[in-house]
Amino acid sequence: MGVDVWGRGSHGGGGFGCYKALTHIAPDSLGLSAALFGQAWTWESEQDKSGWTWDKWWEYETTLWVGPATGTVKVPPAPRKKGEPECSHGPFLPIASFFPRSPPPNPADIRFHTTFCPGTGLAWFVEGVKVYQSEKGWTDVDKQTSVGDMVWPRPMLYWDDHREDTIPTALSTLYMDDAWNGGNSLRISISCPESDDELAAYRPLWLPIQSLRLTPEKHYHASVVYKLDENLPEDVHTEIALALKPPSGSPPDSPHLIFNLASTTTTELSGDWHKIDVQFTLQSSSANPRTIARLGILEIGLDIAVLMESDDPTTKKSLELSLLVGQINVSASLPPSFTEEDAMVLWADYTPDATTVEPAGGRPRGTLSWEVAACFPHIPGIRIAHPEDPLSAWNIQPTISWFPSFLYFNIYAQRFIDQWNVGNVEQATWIGTSGWDGQKFGFDVLPENLSFKSSPNHKVRFYIQGVTDRGEVLKWERCAFVDVSM
Repeated sequence: MGVDVWGRGSHGGGGFGCYKALTHIAPDSLGLSAALFGQAWTWESEQDKSGWTWDKWWEYETTLWVGPATGTVKVPPAPRKKGEPECSHGPFLPIASFFPRSPPPNPADIRFHTTFCPGTGLAWFVEGVKVYQSEKGWTDVDKQTSVGDMVWPRPMLYWDDHREDTIPTALSTLYMDDAWNGGNSLRISISCPESDDELAAYRPLWLPIQSLRLTPEKHYHASVVYKLDENLPEDVHTEIALALKPPSGSPPDSPHLIFNLASTTTTELSGDWHKIDVQFTLQSSSANPRTIARLGILEIGLDIAVLMESDDPTTKKSLELSLLVGQINVSASLPPSFTEEDAMVLWADYTPDATTVEPAGGRPRGTLSWEVAACFPHIPGIRIAHPEDPLSAWNIQPTISWFPSFLYFNIYAQRFIDQWNVGNVEQATWIGTSGWDGQKFGFDVLPENLSFKSSPNHKVRFYIQGVTDRGEVLKWERCAFVDVSM
């Protein structure tokens, strides 16, 4: 059944009245499919209004799909056709309320990666460094990832112990002024109310961010990149851990998967960002094979412990805390003996555009192309007794996908100092990413991509830097470049 978000002939008048048509379609009870047309209504109906911004669009967009963070939604009266009987409906319902939550594919099959990018942004970041600032904003559906299905329209916090004090509240926003990779990060703002409870000085919180479908007894690796968004008072201390837990709200005695942490490491990154890596397995709380087969849905998120020191125990303790979540990755964990492959960009090439004649001193115009590979380290000693020895000289790769896969490639350009010398790679200028035009291993170099003009007979070096589906940006020694004569 089709619903036009612009309301052209659709029951309910479209827009925030789409729920009226969906109520009759009832996909959650009747099993009918619903096709939505013209979802760009959230932008196109408002973009020409004074003061309209990307942030306002996102608020409008999330209201339609998952509801408002606070308050109610005013739904205008729907036009009725001649002779159409009046059809009364209840208050506004977001589109998502008509469909069951569906986790992404199992990370053991398809690695999970998110930078919470909605496919739009105002800037671009590479490992916490802003390499590009847009004047009006950019759009690129190739960079779209999950925005976290557990944090909209607002996150739900839970005590990580058995206390019954008032639970703190939280708000979520897409923060486009700072990010680890991509165009934005997820900002979580937590408000801890005043409390006279003797335990209020220590607040252990559970913040679910994303639902996942996982397999019991499999080994997984997960990581999160985060940073505290604001400076906390000296008497406030925080500790953050990455964890997976059963679906929020499920009965305590219901069968579920138990998160068994094998190892955890925390790494300090540039720009005050931190990375937590965990190795874990899942164990069923039930011994029934049929019950185990039904299990698999968990929520990945953050355990946030807040400790407030105070010389006056009678002081009511309240706190405002915000943090940025820049990236989350989950994948099947390779045994240590198999983690020796090293992703790399093998080679790069440049093909000039033969249809365009560049003026003297102009900018290059052509297409970059490249290929990727996996590099294995040198084996110090091969112990093979005879040609029929059944032992392999190399580690045999597991059945899960191990060959590196890339999300996209960052492209940099650098003008030569003279005919033979080029500066340090850190001085190169980011000129774009692959993927926006559908090319997997290609990038069109256009005059507007470059911020400089090259003198006649000088050269430009183009770098290809890959970002793997594990969220890792390749080091420069694993990247490739090509020198182009102007």
